[in-house]
Amino acid sequence: MSPEQEGKTLKEQLWDPVAGFGVTFRTMFKKVVTEQYPFQKEPTAPRFHGRHQLNRWPDGLEKCIGCELCAWACPADAIYVEGAENTDAERFSPGERYGRVYQINYLRCILCGLCIEACPTRALTMTNEYELADDNRADLIYERQDLLAPLLPGMEQPPHPMRLGDDEGDYYRGTFKSPSSAPDSQEATS
Repeated sequence: MSPEQEGKTLKEQLWDPVAGFGVTFRTMFKKVVTEQYPFQKEPTAPRFHGRHQLNRWPDGLEKCIGCELCAWACPADAIYVEGAENTDAERFSPGERYGRVYQINYLRCILCGLCIEACPTRALTMTNEYELADDNRADLIYERQDLLAPLLPGMEQPPHPMRLGDDEGDYYRGTFKSPSSAPDSQEATS
């Protein structure tokens, strides 16, 4: 090496750490640009993929028919569904079957939304809820009761007979009557 090159490397060896610390000291006193997450929650995008939700029909029956297509479509194998037969005494959905056991393991779920696309009855959708962290692994396996949409006014807790139509075809085609115009069997008998 020539003396000029040695001087250049010596100068670089001494100057580089000082320049690095200069960047640190300059940014140390600037205003922080991070989001104040726990205290100020920003709204998510309208199509954000968050926690799953099992939807209901307007009379309270569940839309899930226990077909297990969502479980087959899941690339992470995070969904487990066990279907069971509806009976006239205990009806949870308008079809022949319902999802008796429905679990989503959020330790495995990658929130890709392929299960939503696979659902034939639009029973499974994704909400904008993104706070899914927990300190217990067992609490991150959501059961059917954790995923079901809440009962809205005018809905009845299943099991109960179909209130909106004569068969499941009325439900699936959307040709059912509104729950407010459906006669209530308890009021008719009193």
